[in-house]
Amino acid sequence: MIIYFYPKDFTAGCTAETKTFGENYDAILDMGAEILGISSDSSESHGSFAQECGAKFPLLADAGGKVRELYGAKSPFGLIPGRVTFVVDKQGVVRHVFSSQLRPKQHIAEAIEALKAISG
Repeated sequence: MIIYFYPKDFTAGCTAETKTFGENYDAILDMGAEILGISSDSSESHGSFAQECGAKFPLLADAGGKVRELYGAKSPFGLIPGRVTFVVDKQGVVRHVFSSQLRPKQHIAEAIEALKAISG
C-alpha cells in the first residue's frame, strides 16, 4: 500500500504528484499494491481533482488533519501541510517513508523502488 499525504488539491506540485501516481497506477497494481492519497481538502474537491488528474485511486478528506497527525506527516516548513509518502507492506508495517515538499514526482520513484525491495 502506498499512502501519500499532499498539501492541497489543484496546486502545481500536488497536481504533478497525483498525475504521476495516476500514470503509474497500473504498474503499482501489478506489484500488488494500492494507492491512497490524503489531504485536508473536502471530498467534493477531491472528486474534481481526481478527475482532472486521472487518478483511479481514492483521495481521502482528512478534515482537521487527524490522520496526517497520526502518521506524523509534518511539514518541514511549518506553514503548509507536508508532502510525505509511506509504503506499507501486507502486514501493515511501514517499510519506507519519503518526505520532500519540493520534489513531488520523486515520491512515485521512491515508492516504486520500495515496492520492488519488499517484493524481493
